[in-house]
Amino acid sequence: MNSLRVEEIIKSTTGKLVSGESDAQISKIVIDNRQADDKSLFIAIIGENNDGHNYIGLAYENGCRNFLLSDEKIDISNINDANIILVENTEIAMGMIAKYYRNKFDLKVVGITGSVGKTTTRDMVYAVISEKYKTLKNEKNFNNQFGVPLTLFNLDESYECAVIEMGMCGFGEIKYLVDIVKPDIGVISNIGMSHIELLGSQEGIFKAKMEITSDFDKNSRLIINGDDQLLSTILKKKEADEIEYKLYSFGKNLYNDLVLKSNQSMENKFTDFIVSIKSEDYKFTIPTIGEHNIYNAMAAIIVGLSLDMTISQIQDGLLNFQATENRQDIISTDKYIIINDVYNASPDSMIASLKVLSMYKEKRKIAILGDCLEMGDYAEEGHRKVGIQSIKKADLIITAGEASKYIGIEAQEHGFDLSNIYHFDTKEELINDLPSILKKDDVILVKASRGMHFEKIVTYLEGGK
Repeated sequence: MNSLRVEEIIKSTTGKLVSGESDAQISKIVIDNRQADDKSLFIAIIGENNDGHNYIGLAYENGCRNFLLSDEKIDISNINDANIILVENTEIAMGMIAKYYRNKFDLKVVGITGSVGKTTTRDMVYAVISEKYKTLKNEKNFNNQFGVPLTLFNLDESYECAVIEMGMCGFGEIKYLVDIVKPDIGVISNIGMSHIELLGSQEGIFKAKMEITSDFDKNSRLIINGDDQLLSTILKKKEADEIEYKLYSFGKNLYNDLVLKSNQSMENKFTDFIVSIKSEDYKFTIPTIGEHNIYNAMAAIIVGLSLDMTISQIQDGLLNFQATENRQDIISTDKYIIINDVYNASPDSMIASLKVLSMYKEKRKIAILGDCLEMGDYAEEGHRKVGIQSIKKADLIITAGEASKYIGIEAQEHGFDLSNIYHFDTKEELINDLPSILKKDDVILVKASRGMHFEKIVTYLEGGK
C-alpha cells in the first residue's frame, strides 16, 4: 500500500479530526486489532457479533496511533497522543477510502460475480492475465463490503490489473462494490439459487447480479455464460441494440462468441478442451476436471483476449491455475480418493460436483452431502433437485443436516435403492458410522455449505480411519 495522509482520510470520508495531526502518514489499513502497528489506521467496524470500538485499547497497545471511529461516546482519554477521526459509519467510510485509493491508480479491473463458480472463475482469470500483467486479486472469501476494500488497499503503482470477486446476499450490494471498484470488465458465471431466500426468485438473483453493469459505459465489457437461461436474455438486448456496453458470451450453443466444441478429462486431474473463436479451433488444458470448470476457463479466455493477450499466453496461464483451498481438491489416500469441495455449496454447485464424481467409472462412488444454507422456502425444492441428479452419479448417498434429507428422499422416490441411502442429523453421527459404510478404494465427494463445517469429515477421511 502507498502511504496516505490523515488529511486524505478526512477528505475521502468527510470525517472530523478530533485529535492529532492531519499530516501524519498511514501505510496500512486494518480492521483487526491484532494486525495493527505504528503505521496503521485501525477502523472500528461494528459487526453482527463484534464492535471494533471495544478493541481500540488493544490496537493502541500494539503501537497503533491512527483510529477511525463512529462513536463519540467512546472513552479516548487514554490515547491522547493518537490521530482520531470520527465518521458517521465506519463501514461506509472504509468503502469511501477504498474508492478514493483505487482512483489513484490507472489499471484494468475485472469484476467477477455469479451464483456458482465465481471464486474458481476469479482464480482462472487471475492465472491467465498474470501471464502478461502484474495482477492483484482478492484472497479466499474477501468478496464483500469488508474484503473488497481491504483487497484494494494492497494496490501500488506496480500493479497493471486487478481481479475482484464480488459477492452479495441482497439487492444493492454488488452496486455498492462496483462504485468502489470501477470494473472495466464484468464477468457473470451463471444464475443459480444461492441467496434465493433473500432475493425471492432466480429472476431476482439475475437482477442483483446485473448490478455489475451499473457503472458501465460504451467502453465497458460484460462477459456472460451464454448457455444460462437468464443470462442469455441479454443477448437479445444486444441484438435489439438496447445495451450500451460491449457483450461477449461463452458456452456450447453456436450463437456464443466462444463455443465449446469438445472436451476430455483425464485421470491425472487435467482436462483438455477445444473451443472455437471466430471460426478457428484452439485447444486448452486446465489442471482440474469437470465441465463446469471448462465454463469458468472460457470466461478467463475471453478476459485474456479482451486484454490483448495471445492464445499462447492464455494457454500457459490456464495451465498455471491453482484453485482456492477446499474447492474440488482431489486427495488420494491409502484407502480413498476424496473430492474435497466443502468451501461452499448451492444446489447447482452440488450437481456440478456430482458430475465430477460420476466420472470415476470403475470405482464405488460415495456422495457425502450436507445442507445448502440460505435457501429459505426453496430449501426442499433445491435439495430435491440435487436428489434427482444423484441418480446414476453416485452409488451411495450419505447426508447430514436438516434440509439435505430431501436429497435421499427424492432419489428414493425416483428408484434409488433405499439400502444405499443414509441420513444423519449431525456430521458427528455421520462420522461415527462411516467405518461401517465405506470400503477401500471408494471415491468420496464431500460437499456442503461452509456453515456445515464438513471440512471435519474431510479431515477424518484423510486420516484413513
